[in-house]
Amino acid sequence: MDILPDIESALTDLPEWETRVETRRFGPVTFRLGLEGTTLAALYQRVLDAHERFSRSPLSQVANQLEREVVVSSIFGTNSIEGGTLSEEETRLALELDPAHVESDESRRAVNLKAAYDLAQSAAATPGWGLNVRFIQDLHAAITRRLSHRYNQPGQFRNNPKEIVTYVGDAEHGGRYKPPQHGHDIATLVQALVDWHAGLESRGVPALIRAPLVHYYYELIHPFWDGNGRVGRVLEATLLQAAGFRYAPFALARYYLDHIDEYFTLFNRCRKAAAKGEAYPHTAFVQFHLEGMRISINRLHDRVNQIVGILLFESQVRRLYEEKRLNARQYTLLGQLLAASRPVPLAEMRRAPWYQSLYLHLTDKTRQRDLRRLRELALVIVDGRDRMWPGCAAVEDMPESSER
Repeated sequence: MDILPDIESALTDLPEWETRVETRRFGPVTFRLGLEGTTLAALYQRVLDAHERFSRSPLSQVANQLEREVVVSSIFGTNSIEGGTLSEEETRLALELDPAHVESDESRRAVNLKAAYDLAQSAAATPGWGLNVRFIQDLHAAITRRLSHRYNQPGQFRNNPKEIVTYVGDAEHGGRYKPPQHGHDIATLVQALVDWHAGLESRGVPALIRAPLVHYYYELIHPFWDGNGRVGRVLEATLLQAAGFRYAPFALARYYLDHIDEYFTLFNRCRKAAAKGEAYPHTAFVQFHLEGMRISINRLHDRVNQIVGILLFESQVRRLYEEKRLNARQYTLLGQLLAASRPVPLAEMRRAPWYQSLYLHLTDKTRQRDLRRLRELALVIVDGRDRMWPGCAAVEDMPESSER
């Protein structure tokens, strides 16, 4: 993993590594670090510490489930940022469809993002892979394939006709910005961004710094008619994944959704600071990214522990059943409770067809005895709102009821 132990010294000692690019119509563009190392040092180290703890967790036991959850949450997040209307559950169901049978644009957007994620993960796992223009175009092609848009052509840079002007942003998030309009300028700047990134990489600038800066400059160039936000976030994730970070690079999209106003505003804030010649104009954006990585990694760490706890709980339940310390009704009840993935109100559970069938010819006293035994074994918790939780759940500040 290309991680420097002392980011403050690294950024202080590293020259700005500016690249000034002349374009035909848009004017000069300068790519630069624009970062203040002292401000970022402590947070950068906290990300590394979180990643080290996460890497030591039992990932191999939960890898498949964790990856499925991250992909669904991330696609829901990055799609919602761009106005997608699918819920997280609808996103999960869309990803289970055969791509050939996807009909609506909403479902297609989710399926396309999954294809882009697969492309990104394949690139990141390829020894010696480096960011290049073709990869950016391939990502865009995957993300916008078969989506309806008047001008967009998958994988092809925008080239505005004179009568159509592209703007980015809005007044609510710091104002509108006019990116390059001419195809030649766009192609020149995307290639320059790739070359600038390669220079940073060769000089040892770590991915936690390079990735958000590529994301930031890519969005300022805004090279395609449609899908730029989705491409930019996948680009960022690919660079982080290639540097050895697992799961968190794609989980980061959910953090951006949760802080969407700050996310959009920072592009304009940093762009304006750079235009005014302020020192370290990009620090706020990278700081935001680092905080997102720290939170995303910690959430994943907590989720790993939770999944492992559920697996151990399921093993304990099976063992008790095999030892005949649980009867078939109790075993079924625990299975249904775990499958619900949420606390289940007692009244709702008792109305469920499976529950009514289970106790169809039995007395109320038997029902009470079964539940009491599960509570004595700490396999079920009933909170003050008469909701049932599996014993493996971390339920905070939950007063227990005097369940009959």
